[in-house]
Amino acid sequence: MWLTALLLANPLPGVADGSYPVPAHHPKLAAAAAHAGLRPGVLRLALQAHARAVTRGWTAAPLLTVIDYTRRSRERRLWVLDLARDSVLAHELVAHGRGTGADVARWFSNRPGSLQSSLGTFITGRTYLGKHGVAARLRGVDVGLNDRAEARAIVMHGADYVSERIVRRLGRLGRSQGYPVLEHGVASRAIEMIRDGTVVFAYYPAPDLLRGVAS
Repeated sequence: MWLTALLLANPLPGVADGSYPVPAHHPKLAAAAAHAGLRPGVLRLALQAHARAVTRGWTAAPLLTVIDYTRRSRERRLWVLDLARDSVLAHELVAHGRGTGADVARWFSNRPGSLQSSLGTFITGRTYLGKHGVAARLRGVDVGLNDRAEARAIVMHGADYVSERIVRRLGRLGRSQGYPVLEHGVASRAIEMIRDGTVVFAYYPAPDLLRGVAS
């Protein structure tokens, strides 16, 4: 409950700028993540989400994927972290949903048909071959925030509308139907890495997300 009180007392401004320090037992990870552009406050919340998932038996895997939707789509805003080795395994572009905004993400939803991205903690499932190649199913574990992810068929996959070439042409990435979509050329490797029971934490400074992490 102490974290709930801390976050709600100073709910949004300090999260992304590093006011909440990274736990002391991950100094090497903090340095590696900061070097790759992941802000300390976002890392702190992602680690808290991962610890909660381990405590509740949702995962035992040391991998943690972080998406920071406060960054523009043209920026690399997805990181795959190895908590066992305190290292950054990947740092990639990722698209958001059409209903979430153009280059800047503004709106998020758990509602089917919204075409908006969802926030919070997800657990990856099995992979399958779809029309975009390898895809991983995502199960949302935050009630009211992303727990309809399976009903919405939210998955992670690759697509041609996510690339630096698209950014040069449009000034932003293309957009999905609410899925976190990776660059086609790196999707298979990244998805195979995080499949089958690892945590994906999608961040934006929304009060419901902060309350969920602290619960």
